[in-house]
Parts: sequence; structure tokens; C-alpha cells
Amino acid sequence: MLADQLSHLPDTKQRELEHVVKVLFDTFENATKTKLSGKRKAGRILKVILFGSYARGGWVEDRLSGYRSDYDILVVVSGHEFTDLQEYWSGADDTFVREYTLTHELNTPVSLIVHSLQDVNDQLAKGRPFFSDIARDGIMLFEAEGHPLAKAKPLSADEVRAEAQGYYDQWIANAERRLETADYLLNRSQTDQQWTKDVAFTFHQVTEALYHCVLLVLTLYSPKSHRLSFLRSQAEGLDEHLRDIWPDSDKFARRCFAKLQRAYVEARYSAEYEIAAEELEWLRARVILLRNVTKQICEARLAL
Repeated sequence: MLADQLSHLPDTKQRELEHVVKVLFDTFENATKTKLSGKRKAGRILKVILFGSYARGGWVEDRLSGYRSDYDILVVVSGHEFTDLQEYWSGADDTFVREYTLTHELNTPVSLIVHSLQDVNDQLAKGRPFFSDIARDGIMLFEAEGHPLAKAKPLSADEVRAEAQGYYDQWIANAERRLETADYLLNRSQTDQQWTKDVAFTFHQVTEALYHCVLLVLTLYSPKSHRLSFLRSQAEGLDEHLRDIWPDSDKFARRCFAKLQRAYVEARYSAEYEIAAEELEWLRARVILLRNVTKQICEARLAL
């Protein structure tokens, strides 16, 4: 690790980041050593880059609201096949969640994205602001020699706005259609409880679409993830107005958000998944608030 570049962070944060890097390498080594293919066994981590608020120096730890900035980490690997989150990185992700929420070995949550070097360089060549900002402001926690990043192409304001407008039109319409479907299902659930799981799943889809909308409009990039806590942390790091959508200080609110997040899998496949009418009504109000705030943020950006 390049300790001099982390001098703006407290010693405890520097030690946590050293631990994060070790977990990443250990997880990747364990995932690749079991592969039969020689090519897959030869996979490499080429870079580990800290970006976002902890790289820039503007992280937040609000004890009153419970909001904490994440360590935003980009792992750059030697080939696209090694970006599969389930196959290669779920172990690291599970470790970070466990150490933050259960054992408290980490006092800061970790948000992880993985891309191949070719993909990162393609994105830089296309001028994607998300990757350009990482290349400019990110801190290398690890870097293998001989694998440089491409020079970022500058995009004009008109080019950025046109692409962002396209994303906004696509994703806000997606969210509105799904919200309309959720309301129909919610009405049905009032007379037939079998519909409650469908409501929960559809609210998940609305929430996911809204977070993708925010991320794409503001950065022209959104990670390929269905995990709401991850998308939420990425979006909240971009605009503080999103941080009040899901109160973390209230037990009922935390339970509702957890059920919303679990709905992507469990509402469809688990006979054990249950969600109460009052929880669905609360979720509907928060999803509508998220929709309204998303529109305000995105339309303000597009008006610049």
C-alpha cells in the first residue's frame, strides 16, 4: 500500500484498508486455485483503487443519523471472466458485511466493484466520468507493474448531458411503470394475502430502477447489481438528499428495508418470506419519496 497517499486518513482507517486489501487477495487466491483451467488459475489482481469520499477526504460518519460513508473499492483484474461477483468475490463481500455488522472488526462498510483492465481502459477511452474521476482522484492501494490505465478522454458538457438524458428517460419510465404495477398488486393484497410477496418484489424493482437512474444520470455508470444496500450506498455518496430516505435510527425502518432488499430472491423463492401490510404501506411511502427525490436530483443535473 502507498501509505503516504493515505496520510489524510486516521491510523485506524489505514489499518482497516490494509485488512480490506488482504481479504481481497485471500479471497481471489482461494477462488482461482480450485479452477481446472490454467488460464483461470493464472488470473491476477492488477490494481486495487480506493475512490470516493475516503480518497477525496470528504467522508461522513454521522452518529446521530447512523449514516457512514463506505470505503469505495475498485478491483481491476486481468480478464473479464474474473469479474464474476458470485464466483470470485462473494466471499470477500460476505466477509466485509460480517465484519462490519456482526463482529465489528471493521468500523466502516465496504462497497466493492470489479472490472477487467480492458473494460476500465475502454471506459476511460470513451470518457466515462465515473472512471475518469477514479483515474484522477483514486488512491492505489495496490498496483502491479506494467499495466497502466489509459488516458481519459474528455467529454463535452453537451455529450454528457445527452447521454444522461437518455438514461433518465429510460430509467424513470421504468420505475414509474413498476410503481403503477406495485400499486395494483398492493390493492389486490388487501383482499388476498398471497399477493404480498409480489408487492414486495415489485417495490424492490422500483427502488433498484431509481438508484440506477440516479447513478447513471450523475456519473454515466451504474454497477450491475441487484443489492439495494450497495446501490443505496453508491447513490447516497453522490447526493446527501438521498440519505434521509431510509432512516437507520428506527428499528421498524431497518426491518422494512431489510425485507425490501431480501425480496429480490426470497419473495419469489422462499416459502418463509413474510411481510405485513403496515410494512408494505411504509415501504410504498418511502419508495414514492425516493422517486420524487430522484426526479429532483436528476432534473437539476440535466438543467445545468
